[in-house]
Amino acid sequence: MNQSAKTFPPPPSAESDDALRTETTTGAIGYRLRRAQLSVFQKFLAFFDEFKLRPAEYSVLVLIDDNPGRKQTEIAEVLGIKRANFVTLVHGLEERGLVERIPSAQDKRANALHLTEAGRAFLATAQARHARLEEETVQRLGGPAARAQLLELLDRLI
Repeated sequence: MNQSAKTFPPPPSAESDDALRTETTTGAIGYRLRRAQLSVFQKFLAFFDEFKLRPAEYSVLVLIDDNPGRKQTEIAEVLGIKRANFVTLVHGLEERGLVERIPSAQDKRANALHLTEAGRAFLATAQARHARLEEETVQRLGGPAARAQLLELLDRLI
């Protein structure tokens, strides 16, 4: 047989016995949660591409805005971010002029986090964009009642 004339069988179709079986994996809660997270994060990254903003950075900015002057360790704990990773994250936000670390009045060894004026302006724009993303996500879920149900179910896992 001529090697250049070698043919390969077509990929298996969904109806064939050779189709990749995925039910065990795709039926697992953890798998579905991870796929949903990836989908939501990819959408977030697309929405915020021009801002060069990742989901964790957005969450940090929102928490600092809602809780000015709180210690780095407190914000990191709420988000479940390891100390070393959080320091790097905050350093990046600080270099962008969005966040400032000020020695805590209660504990001079700790830093209190504050948004800069530029950080507050940046966050206001980001929050308006996030509201559109959240609305789009709620619509994909089927509306506010479905959103509330999903959050309740996720809270049970947390």
